[in-house]
Amino acid sequence: MKLRVENISLWFSGLRVIEEFNFEVDEPKIYAIIGPNGAGKTSVMNCIFGFYKPGRGNIIVNDVRINRLRPHERAKLGLSRLFQNSELFTHLTVLENVLLGRHIYFDYGPLSAFWHYGKARREEIRHRERVEEIMGFLGIEKIRKELVANLPFGLKKKVELARALAMDPKMLFLDEPTSGMNQEEKEDIVRLILSTKQSRNIPVIFVEHDMNVVMDISDRVTVINFGRKIAEGPPRQVQEDPDVIEAYLGRQRAWS
Repeated sequence: MKLRVENISLWFSGLRVIEEFNFEVDEPKIYAIIGPNGAGKTSVMNCIFGFYKPGRGNIIVNDVRINRLRPHERAKLGLSRLFQNSELFTHLTVLENVLLGRHIYFDYGPLSAFWHYGKARREEIRHRERVEEIMGFLGIEKIRKELVANLPFGLKKKVELARALAMDPKMLFLDEPTSGMNQEEKEDIVRLILSTKQSRNIPVIFVEHDMNVVMDISDRVTVINFGRKIAEGPPRQVQEDPDVIEAYLGRQRAWS
């Protein structure tokens, strides 16, 4: 799956949020988007998923312009996302939350759904098997019946990742996947990100503030500041870029 973000610009009440931003994903690698707070990173992701509509520019998936597609239509193309803040249904169980990631694949009428027979039953069994496989992959199968409200933060992140993977994405986006985690939880989620990329052979694009994580696992890093892309390339090259160093810490070195 290929993605091209071509010269998108976004304004809110005259305030420039993104300006002439370009970004391309064409290989099953790990891509990081970084930048100071308020640089426009999450806004770029919201444009890709159709929550924001850029005033200028194009978003293209496999040579098809998707600017006018709704978020659920983009999901059907294979775009899946883990949000920075928890978007789980806390009154539902882990299993029920992850099953929601399969909703785009349900294909049966209201009658069979009401009586829970025939095609509806067969599909539910098939989707349940897929969800159980994903929960096993992430190591959360033992908490399938737990209410999400009762889970610690690190496990909630895993449930969100499971729901994103339940969509069988062709491209996975993660918004601040390690935010709010302790060191052990970070190492665990990073391991799962690497395993996901390797096992599914799909591009993984993530927004992240932890530079140690970015430097350790990224194949390519894109840096945005005040809505503009200021650098792009392999992690070590970006790390030494003067514009990146200035954006983060003035004229000092951004990383030791």
